[in-house]
Amino acid sequence: MIRARNLYIGGTLCLIVIAAALISFVWTPYDFTAMDIPNKLKTPTMAHWFGTDHFGRDIFSMIMVGARTSLAVAFVAVGIGMGLGVPLGLWAAANKGGWTDEVIMRGNDLIFAFPSLVIAILITAVMGASAVNAIIAIGIFNIPVFARLTRSGALSLWEREFILAARVAGKSKPRISVEHILPNVANLLIVQGTIQFSLGILAEAGLSYVGLGAQPPTPSWGRMLADAQTMVSFAPHLALVPGLAIVIAVLGLNLMGDGLRDLLDPKIRVARS
Repeated sequence: MIRARNLYIGGTLCLIVIAAALISFVWTPYDFTAMDIPNKLKTPTMAHWFGTDHFGRDIFSMIMVGARTSLAVAFVAVGIGMGLGVPLGLWAAANKGGWTDEVIMRGNDLIFAFPSLVIAILITAVMGASAVNAIIAIGIFNIPVFARLTRSGALSLWEREFILAARVAGKSKPRISVEHILPNVANLLIVQGTIQFSLGILAEAGLSYVGLGAQPPTPSWGRMLADAQTMVSFAPHLALVPGLAIVIAVLGLNLMGDGLRDLLDPKIRVARS
């Protein structure tokens, strides 16, 4: 029951964030770029549910648009990590001990040596700060995560009887990897995907906080926190609102990932039965 509750609560929180992001494409209470200096730094009211910032912009509208920025960056970055990391992990596991396996794993170690923030700084120095470069930086860091996980899960399967039967039947390693290995590690990848998604939101917020993510006038939760840091003492809502938005999104994804892990793990299902 507790695990199912985690899944339901996490899913509900994620749906709230996703709904806010999708609705922002067609409606926001105010134009998120419209400045209203006479009404700047207003505390939450019926007119402005979350108050206004130092330019008089409606914070609720900015939170809604910032949700789609964070989700888009995290989703594409995780897609890059999965799209490249999973095939590399399958390839490495199919050639365990060979030069291919060694090259892929040492390449993963090289990427792990540089955190996503350092990679983003390097990319920004060449291409300039933008959400696209943040996606590239976070996506590159996700590749070895999924490659290692896929390889680890696949290695334990290559000695199983059904894999040996497939090899006796004349199936090639790539075909076995796609038809037999990948479906059996899919549950691991789904759970890890939710975790990396939450980490992607945090990474996007961190990069935007230091000015390497989405650029103005596009709202970003991390940039909203950066703008609020000098005004916390007299306008705490400027930091509390985007901070809570990040907490809700990350907590929802982590709870959902925890629930999915228990739902998809066959060992836990057997123990319950």
